[in-house]
Amino acid sequence: MSDIQKYKMLIDGEWVPASDGGTFTSINPTTGDIWSEVPEATAEDVDRAVQAANRAFLGGPWAEMTPSARGKCLRNLADLLADQSEALGRTESIDTGKMLKETRWQAKYIAEFFQFYAGCADKISGETLPIDKPDLFVFTKREPLGVVAAVVPWNSQLFLVAVKIGPALAAGNTVVLKASEYASAAILEFGSLIEKAGFPPGVVNIVTGHGDPCGKSLTSHPLVARISFTGGPDAARHVLDNSKNNFAEVSLELGGKSPFIVFDDADIESAVNGSIAGIFGAAGQSCVAGSRLYLHEDIADAFLEKMIAITRSVKIGDPLAEETQMGPLCTAGQLENIEREVAYAISEGGKVLAGGKRPEGLAGQFYEPTIIECPRQDLRIVDTELFGPVLCVQRFKSEQEVIALANDTEHGLAAGIFTTNSARSLRVANAVRAGIVWVNTYRAVSPIAEFGGIKGSGYGRESGFQAMYDYTRPKTIWMNTSDEPMANPFVMR
Repeated sequence: MSDIQKYKMLIDGEWVPASDGGTFTSINPTTGDIWSEVPEATAEDVDRAVQAANRAFLGGPWAEMTPSARGKCLRNLADLLADQSEALGRTESIDTGKMLKETRWQAKYIAEFFQFYAGCADKISGETLPIDKPDLFVFTKREPLGVVAAVVPWNSQLFLVAVKIGPALAAGNTVVLKASEYASAAILEFGSLIEKAGFPPGVVNIVTGHGDPCGKSLTSHPLVARISFTGGPDAARHVLDNSKNNFAEVSLELGGKSPFIVFDDADIESAVNGSIAGIFGAAGQSCVAGSRLYLHEDIADAFLEKMIAITRSVKIGDPLAEETQMGPLCTAGQLENIEREVAYAISEGGKVLAGGKRPEGLAGQFYEPTIIECPRQDLRIVDTELFGPVLCVQRFKSEQEVIALANDTEHGLAAGIFTTNSARSLRVANAVRAGIVWVNTYRAVSPIAEFGGIKGSGYGRESGFQAMYDYTRPKTIWMNTSDEPMANPFVMR
């Protein structure tokens, strides 16, 4: 127990324990051992964090900063993040089981997101209105909303922090960030960069804990003006219910069951690599995982032969080792759920082509990269997000058929299309109901491009320039330019 890393929360510029001393532990999914201890925030702790954020928003240095000065803080944070990417990536890998080669790259790349929003901070503007009344000058300005509650899951946590707090801070808001109870360490270590970057106390606060009381207290707090939530649909329903207490604006990113469509004219090697990256990258623990593979019947056998060969050769093991290609699942609950769903899929007629079980000789929360051919669209596994390395495969005959199959889902976050026919790619991209569509590529992101979903995958958009406007509200100002007094209101002309 002496080797356990102990963390504190960031509230009003200070590192503090939970007010009642409560803690919970985090498991290293590679070994199954407890490796860290994290504060279990009480409702009182959450209130302290929100009050601190509200004070920082209403007065003090942050409220008086120019947009350019806010941008400088974000630029400093980006530089610090790039310098600490190796250490932050290592912590995230230990805590979540994600590959170090991915986490350290992601930690370094998200510095670009903070650089982007640093440059955007002084680009928020209003407009003058050609009003239909004489002697009146009317213009709008955009003002920050206030305290933002940013709730992030454990997967891609630093990336999600960047796309939430980057635009929020650039627009002049303050933030209370809730880390996932499954893996809080990387976000808490990220918090140590906040003060170094020049942000005044209270501008960014980090709390840790479970949905109740931590998440519930935060998303229902009367001083919270906006909630940005990424997670599962069940938790999102609680968030929406909580927001009725404060009428906060809400955006939701809820994951998906994304279709990956390969036509008969596709570059097979490129499409196989894209599908491997789309479903087995991050061990399938990605909101945009391309977990429904639709293959044109003319190329399905050749495609699967190549993909199965690669899948069976994937090296599973310690995510800190450079030679490892896929690490463990983050939680024991995920592993158990995947085993249940795969077994049920087999009972419904699904055929395991590769994987389908825990690998031998590994003690942690590992599951083999798995391919299941599904004879029908109505198998439960086809539209159930597993958040793991499990791919459902179906065959199709025509463009119209595959569009119907792709859209036959409760979700709508992402989609992939592989074809060399540019006209077809545009037709299908327009027809597929998803917030993000990749053509002849997959899982590409940029601070410049918005992302988000429709239907059961949520609403609202993150990243991109427009995201900053989503963290502001317009104010309309009317100015009378006439020297004449206002007319008698009881005399109509």
